[in-house]
Amino acid sequence: MEIIISNSSDKPIYEQICMQVKNLIMSGTLSAGEALPSMRALAKDLHISVITVQRAYEDLTRDGFIETVSGKGSFVAAQNREFIQEEQLRVAEELLQKAAEIGRAHGISYEQMTNILKLFYEE
Repeated sequence: MEIIISNSSDKPIYEQICMQVKNLIMSGTLSAGEALPSMRALAKDLHISVITVQRAYEDLTRDGFIETVSGKGSFVAAQNREFIQEEQLRVAEELLQKAAEIGRAHGISYEQMTNILKLFYEE
């Protein structure tokens, strides 16, 4: 599992870890039941605090992406299609919100924005 941390990102390190692990799971790179690195091992590899990795793993557990078994480690949780689709819909909503804000701020009409979305959607 390769995680890349950007010090120039405006997102906290634990969020960067969460997003990358979620993307690896949703893309199928990490499959259900696959073991994740221990918190200590990942912290050492990334040269960050164990507490930061712990926060990321706690968020991933809360969101249903991983399961932690005491004494055994953390594993990719079994995912159902509806859960993955819901997560992807949330990501799409965030991006569309940002696009709408840009459109409004720069005087791009609703019709132009919908035409652009339609064009990209039908590609």
